[in-house]
Amino acid sequence: MTGKLDGKVAIVTGASSGIGEATALALAAEGAAVVLAARRGDRLNALAEKIATTGGKALPIITDVTDEAQVQNLVDKTKTEFGRIDILINNAGIAVIGAIDGGNTSEWKEMINLNLLGLLYVTHAVLPILKAQGAGHIVNISSVAGRTARVGVGVYNATKWGVNGFSESLRQEVCKQNIRVTVIEPGLVNTEISDHITDPVFKQQSEARRRSVTPLESEDIAAAIAYAVTQPSRVNVNEILIRPTLQEW
Repeated sequence: MTGKLDGKVAIVTGASSGIGEATALALAAEGAAVVLAARRGDRLNALAEKIATTGGKALPIITDVTDEAQVQNLVDKTKTEFGRIDILINNAGIAVIGAIDGGNTSEWKEMINLNLLGLLYVTHAVLPILKAQGAGHIVNISSVAGRTARVGVGVYNATKWGVNGFSESLRQEVCKQNIRVTVIEPGLVNTEISDHITDPVFKQQSEARRRSVTPLESEDIAAAIAYAVTQPSRVNVNEILIRPTLQEW
């Protein structure tokens, strides 16, 4: 690695597995001090130890991003420990699919709270610090589902379309303060994100789609994130859409 993020501090939500874990490793390898946020403390601690063994800096903070008080604690502890925040990776999220008619509204609420409101809460808490510094970078993990819509994915579509719309509005609002905003839109990735699907018909369909392609790996998305956040300050990579080569939809 090139050390392009030496001296930088990054918060990664959803860091206990998948894209979040891979991104934390990638940013730490580039020299960033990484704050690991998620609900599974044992996994955060293991990841922090892994980063430390390679000479990196990592601070695990158990955080449920749907809780504003916990989000503020995350941001306050980061600022206290490292004195600054340069990069926010809003990665925490789940995918629950199924028909809208007869759908489980409690699952909808969980997904909206995590995928959309959690992202808003962390962004809201970090923005004053980025503005005071006169620089920063917010990376929001959306999805191909934020650009297209399919039967059975309607509520997940709604959350990711919301992420995309919010991100572009935010970019326009803060660009004059030298704050960059990037949206990453992965297609099928080999992660735990679909483990929450409870509808047996749609779970079977989802698994069949996954078997029909060679999915992306978390490291592929982490590489795209690392690319975006290591560009010169004059460059804002607004959007990266990444699909597996064999994915048609």
